[in-house]
Amino acid sequence: MPHHPRRRLARDLTDAEEAEVQRRIALDPDNPELTDEQLAQMRPAREVLPPELYAALASRPRGRPKAEKRKVEVKLRLDPEIVEAFKAQGPGWQTRMNEVLRRSSRRMQPAQPASRRRQAPSSG
Repeated sequence: MPHHPRRRLARDLTDAEEAEVQRRIALDPDNPELTDEQLAQMRPAREVLPPELYAALASRPRGRPKAEKRKVEVKLRLDPEIVEAFKAQGPGWQTRMNEVLRRSSRRMQPAQPASRRRQAPSSG
């Protein structure tokens, strides 16, 4: 499957990391790893679910619900300490930054178009 151009691919695990992952999988009684035989017996949902249930599940839209007002993607350069301050607060830092900008934009005076600005009387 092709990767998303903006997403970094995960690095390969070292042998020690892989061994630790496998050890933890083996210790999880609630979610044992499937055997090759169990994997071979698996069938697509369409084949095993009642048709009404499969149709209801398959017709549901996938992904995040569409927002009424979609956000605009921009490229913006910020001082490193500003980004670090927001990131230091943990996940959701972009949303918090958006809220700060929203509050600030409400306090800003809208700029008057050039055609509505008064021209200073000319002396002459």
